[in-house]
Amino acid sequence: MAGGSRQPGRSVTDRISAVLAAFEQERRPLSLTEIAEHADLPLSSAHRIVGDLIGHGLLTRTADGRHQVGLRLWRLGQAVGQQLRETAHPYVQDLYSLTGETSHLAIRDGREVLYIFRLYGTKRVARSSWTGGRLPLHTTAVGKVILAHEEEWVQDAFLGSRLEQSTRNTVDNPAQLAAELAKTREQGYATTYEEQRVGTCSIAVPVFHTGRIGAGLGVVLSADKFSSLPRFLPALQAVSRRIEKATAHIPLETLLESGRLGEK
Repeated sequence: MAGGSRQPGRSVTDRISAVLAAFEQERRPLSLTEIAEHADLPLSSAHRIVGDLIGHGLLTRTADGRHQVGLRLWRLGQAVGQQLRETAHPYVQDLYSLTGETSHLAIRDGREVLYIFRLYGTKRVARSSWTGGRLPLHTTAVGKVILAHEEEWVQDAFLGSRLEQSTRNTVDNPAQLAAELAKTREQGYATTYEEQRVGTCSIAVPVFHTGRIGAGLGVVLSADKFSSLPRFLPALQAVSRRIEKATAHIPLETLLESGRLGEK
């Protein structure tokens, strides 16, 4: 309900963040009422904050009176992981050239995987995300391989949260996922079969940085090619090592600006 007083005492920063988060959830132009609902704010407060954000170029108003992310906010978002994206670009391009399959590089952003660079193959594979898009960590191979190499407290926090189910094959049992993460860490790669989207499978390897997990590198194929996934490992591992070497001189925090495992 967009009219009444809610959660008194929320800071201005918290309210602004809640308004912007509405566009992460919907990814479409929103009416003022919808923004207020998503942000759990009174309509008057949402109106004031949205007006300020439009004034700063962070949101824009569409011709039909709805609101969407502004160009300035989009540019700011593109800066996240920019050094890693720019440095890794030619290597991910090489991976795509070697495999002919959709190839991507991703980092962890809170409970999600954030795709910072993605090249689409020419073959017909259902698209689940795009450069700048986010998906749950546990439904993707890149997400699983990152989570498997994170610190124990990060894994525990994630496994203690509700695991969203994207398809009937999504692993949403914490004990089962924990066992899979242990196996992933041991074998050095992760795979999925129709866990994020029906009709696709994927394989990914970790990209390390001075001994710590930095990113995940993977390819996506049609589900009927699941049995052939291991043949992509040599290319993935070779490209991962090249990215690790190319980025070794850049501090990890500068490379990633990765998100904390906070509440979404």
